[in-house]
Amino acid sequence: MTSVQFLGGGRMADALLGGLLAAGHSPSDIAVVEISPARRDELISAHPGVAVLSEPGPADALVVATKPGDAVDALATAAAAAPGLCRVLSIAAGVGTAALQAAVGDSVAVVRAMPNTPALVGEGASAICAGPTAVDADLDWAEGLLGAVGTVVRVPERSMDAVTGLSGSGPAYVFLVAEALIDAGVAAGLPRDVADRLTRQTLLGSARLLAESDDGPEALRAAVTSPGGTTAAGLRQLESHAVRAAVIDAVAAATARSAELG
Repeated sequence: MTSVQFLGGGRMADALLGGLLAAGHSPSDIAVVEISPARRDELISAHPGVAVLSEPGPADALVVATKPGDAVDALATAAAAAPGLCRVLSIAAGVGTAALQAAVGDSVAVVRAMPNTPALVGEGASAICAGPTAVDADLDWAEGLLGAVGTVVRVPERSMDAVTGLSGSGPAYVFLVAEALIDAGVAAGLPRDVADRLTRQTLLGSARLLAESDDGPEALRAAVTSPGGTTAAGLRQLESHAVRAAVIDAVAAATARSAELG
C-alpha cells in the first residue's frame, strides 16, 4: 500500500510530486494514477521508483489532481479501491468539500486546496481549508505536502473563491504586466530580447525584495519614487488610467466567477 496516491498526473501533480521527492519522501511511498499511456511513460522517466498506474489501488491518502469535472467520480472510484483510506487532499479547482466528503464517507478526512502555477518552480502560494470531518492534524498533513512547493495558508472554505481570484489567478495578472513592460521597452527603443531579460529580472527582483523586506509594498514603492522624477511620472500615468482600480476589479471579477462555477 502506498502512503500517497495522486489521481491525475498533470503539471500541478507533477510539481507537487517533485517537491515531495526533493523534500526526502521515498519514491516507494508514492503512486500516480494516470489514464494517458504517453503521460504515464513521461512520469516513469521523470520519477524513477514512483509507481505509475493506469487505475487506482490501495493507499493511505489520495491527492485529487484531476480536472474539476472529473474529481468527484475519480475520487469515489479510488476510494472504493482503498479500504484503508484515511485522508484526501483535493487540488481540483472549485470542487467543494461537501461533494468530496460525500464521495468518500465521513470516516475519511477531506482537505481542499487552491495552489497556483508558481508551484511548478517551488514558489507556489496555496490556501487550504478543512472539510466537514477534518481536524488540525489533517490540515498539518496537507500543509506538509503543499509546503514542499511553496507557502501555505489556512482559510475557511467561504474564502476559497477570494483565494482563487487573488493568488489562483494572480500569476496571469503578473504575466500580463510582464507582456506590457516588454512591449513598452521595445516601443522605447530597446531590442526585444533586452526588454524581455530586463523585465524578467525586474519582476523577480521586486518580488524577492517584497518577500524579504520588513516594509510593505507602499513603502517600497515610495523608496524608489523621487519627487518630480522618472518613476513619479510613470506612476502618475498608471494612476490616471486607474490601474489600481483595474487590479481590484480583476480580483473581484475572478472571485465572482469562481463562486459561479462552484
